[in-house]
Amino acid sequence: MANITFKGNPIQTISSLPAKRTTAPDFRLTKSDLSDVDLADFEGKIKILNIVPSLDTGVCAASARAFNKAASSLDDVVILTISRDLPFAQKRFCEAEGIDKVVTLSELRTRDFGKAYGVEIISGPMAGLLSRAVVVLDKANKVVYTEQVPEIAQEPNYKAALEAARLLTKEANAAATDKAPPKL
Repeated sequence: MANITFKGNPIQTISSLPAKRTTAPDFRLTKSDLSDVDLADFEGKIKILNIVPSLDTGVCAASARAFNKAASSLDDVVILTISRDLPFAQKRFCEAEGIDKVVTLSELRTRDFGKAYGVEIISGPMAGLLSRAVVVLDKANKVVYTEQVPEIAQEPNYKAALEAARLLTKEANAAATDKAPPKL
């Protein structure tokens, strides 16, 4: 259980974020076109999971905009913004805000993601929503970075999450160069 706050008042999540260096739990979430996806659908990509209570709040909207802006400078990275908003609302938000570089995902059909990732809020006025958190996964779905934002009304540490993703990209590029056949 993570102890966090909402406007200074204590609330709790169901568990803790997945531990670093562990394999991320699989999930089944719904895209804005109502198709379902799981972690395997993003195979071969570095993944930034931007987990938010609702895109209908100022701070959540700001994080979606910030990650959308950063996405254009990231190679081989997919940013997944995950909430319990309906896919229709997520789509409407993205269209209104010009957000086109992140994939929005909803827990429309199952509520397993919040439990598996330890981000379901279980107390206080936000109970039933997801907490604000960021998880970065490598191409093999190993957890390399996590942040459970301590105050729901606070933005995540974008710089740290993006740096974790950039470092993975550099490592992947270096490994690919090492495996390239020698030039003749």
